[in-house]
This record gives sequence, structure tokens and C-alpha cells, in this order.
Amino acid sequence: MATPVFPTIDTYKGLMSTFGDFAKNVGLAMAGKSPWGDKSGDSGSAGDGGDSGSSGGKPKGPRNPWLPGGGGDGDPSRSAKVEDIFKNRGPGGKGGGGGQGGGGFRLPERPGGKSWLPLGVGLIASVWVLATSIHPIGSGEQGLVTWLGGKYSTTLDSGFQITLPAPIQNVDKENVQVIRSQKIGGEGGQQLILTGDQNLVDLSYLIRWNIDDLALFRFRLSDPADTVKEAAETAMRQSVAELDLDTVLSGEGRAQIEQNVRTRMQAILNNYKSGIAVQGIEIDKTDPPETVIDAFKDVSAAEQDAQADMNRARRYAQQLLARAEGESTAFNKIYDEYRLAPDVTRRRLYYETMERVLSQTDKTVIEADGVTPYLPLPEIRKRAQQAPPAPAATEGQ
Repeated sequence: MATPVFPTIDTYKGLMSTFGDFAKNVGLAMAGKSPWGDKSGDSGSAGDGGDSGSSGGKPKGPRNPWLPGGGGDGDPSRSAKVEDIFKNRGPGGKGGGGGQGGGGFRLPERPGGKSWLPLGVGLIASVWVLATSIHPIGSGEQGLVTWLGGKYSTTLDSGFQITLPAPIQNVDKENVQVIRSQKIGGEGGQQLILTGDQNLVDLSYLIRWNIDDLALFRFRLSDPADTVKEAAETAMRQSVAELDLDTVLSGEGRAQIEQNVRTRMQAILNNYKSGIAVQGIEIDKTDPPETVIDAFKDVSAAEQDAQADMNRARRYAQQLLARAEGESTAFNKIYDEYRLAPDVTRRRLYYETMERVLSQTDKTVIEADGVTPYLPLPEIRKRAQQAPPAPAATEGQ
């Protein structure tokens, strides 16, 4: 950023001297005196009229139409006074009041007969210099200084800054810290971008940026908003083309695309010397095209069903594996006991196996004398299980 150049005291003195001389010359001209002296070379005043600069009683030089009578009497070549102009504009055409040449409008005079006009002009010039030389620049703003409204001079930071008065130097203020946003896609339209696996995706995203260099921003870009949009579209298409459709639609893919777009977009704008800083990219929507969205939903539903089936299969496999591991652990423990007492372990395994098998049948085996050959014990057991419980006896019965 260029360093501000402040005017010196000598510069202001020169400007005030120039404005003072200009005001003095204007006052002399309005008072009827030439600031450059008499054209004929005499030291007399041009307003004295009479014989100065005349030959044979005829005036020398052009007639002044602003004087009474067109400058026929006196010195017609002298400058018209302000009083003479207002007199000729009076209701009588000449003389201002229609009478003996008096009664017209006259400017007020200072003590000593001098005019107030030079002081007024000097006061106006001083106020103009102060008003156009001191510039309060707010926080977050910068001022762009140009020579005569065109050529770049310097850039001013926030605070009270001093420049040359207008129109020598002009200052244009701009807020460089405010974040500007621009949305691309969406709002009823489609922003179709080709992915790496030859699919189309409808993307809408938001760009946030601010001014980094005010001079480059103003003088290098004719349309900043259009430049930002073109750079963003270029970076987005390049980033999406590197990924497949599934990655683009996922949350992880979005974050990766946003980071890549910001980096590439900033590189493009830096090559343009645009003076723009990209603050962030936010993707709002990643959807398939509207023409195939129904088929895409069917495919997505089928993929979700397949994923659910695979998850159930994995859970069943994990259960079987856990059961097998448990049985293996139990077998190893039984084998250790079998090695210590083989007969006892063998008999115990036999009893446990028979108990597990016979508990699933309806037959009852009884080894006792005097038992009826047929006794429907399973049926009796079922009836006993199905019979409702007997009500409790009440007191007094």
C-alpha cells in the first residue's frame, strides 16, 4: 500500500498567496481599475476618463457597452464598475432610478471607500481550502487520492488525513473491511457441473469476499462482481471434476470442494491483480439434475436397502463368531477337566447330553414296579399347566 504524501507548509503558503492575488485582481477589476495598469502606458487610472489615451477628442479603444451611453463620455475603454452595471438595469433603462442618475443599487463599502468583495472572495477561498483539504476517514475505510480527479496519487488509512484542496486532489472513500457476498446458482435456476465419473450435479454456493487493495480494486477491474463470479465458476468446475458423484454429495466432499475452490479462486484473482481477498465458500445445495431426480431417488433407496441388508448380515456373522468363540472356550475348559478325570468327565457329559435331548420329548421313562403300563403323564402335565389357579378361600367359609 502506498505511503500517504502530506503537503508542506510552503505549499499552503503558495496556494494562499495565489488565491490572495486572484482576489485582489478581481476586486480591482470590479472597482473599475485594471490590475495590469493602463494600456496606453500612462500611470493614470483607466477610470479617470477625459484626455488620457485620446487623440482629437475621440476615444481610443473599443466602446464599453456597460457604461452609460455606451461609453460616449469619459473614457469608453475603461472597465465597467458594478454600480454602472446595476444602474443600466434600473427601471428607467439608465440611471437606475429613472431620475438624475442616483437611487440605483450599490454594493456596501468598507470604511475608506474600499470594497468588501476581495475579503469575501478570500474568505470563501479559505473555507474551500479547509473543507477540501482535511478528510476524516472512518474505521475500516480507506481514501483513494487522485490528481485532478484522474491520476492515482496515494491511499489514505483511517483517521484525519490532509491533502491538497479540490480540484487539485480528490479523495474517494471506501469501506474495505465489510464482507460482501455473492450467490451463484439456485433461485429457480440450475448450475449443472460435470463430476469426475461423468455425472451431472446441480450446485449452488455462496461467495464471501472483501477489498484487500483499494487502488487495484478501483483501477484494475471494470466490473468487480462479474470478475468474482467468473473466477468462482472456473474454480468450482475444476474442483468438482476431480471427484465422483458420491463424494460430491457427501459432507466430507463438500468440505474438500469448498477449500479447493477458495484456494484456486484466490490464485486467479491474484493473477488479475484485482485487490480482492476471498474469505470463504459455502455450498448450499448439491442435488442431481431435475430430469433424473426420480430415478436418482430410486437408486438411492436401493443403495440404502442394500446397505441395511449388509449391516444385518454383519451383525449375524458377529453373533455366530461370538457364539463359536464361547463354545470353543467352554470345550477347552472341559478338555482340561477330562485330562484330569476321564471317567467322571465322560459320565457327566453323557448325563448332560441325555438330559438336553430327553427334555425335548413327550415320553416319560419310569423304572419302578407296579406302574400302569400306560400313564399319560405328559397330558396331565399340560393340563396342570393350562388349568387356572384356584381362587383363594375367603374367611368364614
